[in-house]
Formats: sequence, C-alpha cells, structure tokens
Amino acid sequence: MRIVLIFVLTVFVFSSNAQFKWPNGAKAAVVFTYDDGLDCHLDIAVPQLDEFGLKGTFFCTGNSPSLYNRTDEWRAITKRGHELGNHTLFHPCDGTGRDWVKPEYDLITYTPEQIVAELTTANTLLKAIDGKTERTFGYTCSNYVAGGVDFTDSVKNIFLAARCDGPIPETMHGYKTYKTPSFASIDPKIEDLVAQVEEARSKGTIVVFMFHSVGGGYLNTAADVHRQLLQYVSENSDVLYSDSFINVMKYVKQNQ
Repeated sequence: MRIVLIFVLTVFVFSSNAQFKWPNGAKAAVVFTYDDGLDCHLDIAVPQLDEFGLKGTFFCTGNSPSLYNRTDEWRAITKRGHELGNHTLFHPCDGTGRDWVKPEYDLITYTPEQIVAELTTANTLLKAIDGKTERTFGYTCSNYVAGGVDFTDSVKNIFLAARCDGPIPETMHGYKTYKTPSFASIDPKIEDLVAQVEEARSKGTIVVFMFHSVGGGYLNTAADVHRQLLQYVSENSDVLYSDSFINVMKYVKQNQ
C-alpha cells in the first residue's frame, strides 16, 4: 500500500508540473526584466539581449532621466521587440526601513486613489513613447499596499499582468499573473543565476529575473555575468522558452 501511495503521489507531482505545456516543447520559461529605466539598460543590457536574440522588459519610472534624455532610443528598442513596462511615475515605496524613500513618495501615506492616478498617468507617458495600449506593471519595491489598502484589484483593471517578488513556483497551477514571483539579481555569480533557471526547468515552471543596474551601479549585476546568463539561455533555447514579460504572461493566461 505504501509503495502504491508513493507512486500515486509521484505521478501527481509530475503531472501537475508536466500538464502545463510551454511553446515548442520547452521545459520552462525565462523572463528578463529590468527596473527604473537606466542608461546601462540601453548601453549594456539591450545590446547583449540583441546579441543573443532575446527580449527584455524594462519597467521604467516616469521620472527616469534616461527616459527623458534618450526617449528616441527607448522608442527604438520597442520596435525590436523589447517591452516598456510601467513602474509608476515617482517610484513610491513603503518607507519602513528605507531611509532613501522621500516622505512624499512613501506608500504608507499614499491613498489608493493617488497610486491609481499615478499608474494611469505613467501609462499615458509610455503610450506616447511606444504607442502601445497593453501594458504590464512592476510593483515598486514589490509593494502592493498604499495607505493600508491592497491595490492589486486596481492593478488588474489597468494592466495585463504585474511582477512582484518571490520564489520560483512549484507548479503553474494557480499561477498569479498579477503577483508573479521574481528573482532579484544583486551581485550574483553566474552559478546563482543558472541555478534559478535549472530550478524552473526541473519544476516545469518559470523564472522571472529582476535586474536593476547592469555593469555598475546600485543592486548591480556585472556585465559579464549578465551576458553569460543570456548565452546560457540562448544555448538552451530548445528547452527554454524566453520572451518579453507581456508575451509570456499572455501565453500563461491563455493556457492556464
């Protein structure tokens, strides 16, 4: 009886992971996302993505100096299949334990109406750059509470999907497209990043990478490490499905 039970449980676990079919027989999905709209994204991340024929999603804040100074370059990368995602106008975060958060941009003192107004205005700005009406969202600091109120329902009314933080999912059953977990890459070794990919592959699920600076800066990932990760995913494209966040989330929602 015990052997039969173990067999049944093993089959159930395998089936729960295997029942989700990624495109072209892939075993897992890999998504590259980048926060804050930084110059290094245009100078380093995008050229490396293009080198390997991969797509990235860039969650840009509306007050990004790079977005202002290099608007034409940001517009150009969207024509090559990269995505501009919404990351608010002013990057408000819960200021608890974060002394860099300005009082006027503390989500604790925001109202739900205020964050919604900020998100919709940021969408207008991004539409002026890329002309797109469908958009995804990256929660700032992975916070989804403003003034004590969870604003996820509002996010669902505005965006196709939204990225949060969290571990690689055990299964795609019940996968939350409006709080998709992601791996924050901070001074990683290539082995750390490959391990995330392989964990997703072993589970038949998905890894969403959350990058900030690439090649020097805050919450940094070294340029050579970033490139090695892209090369690894490219070399394993027969078993790894990779696309922009919006395209992968569309696929997940259509096939859940």
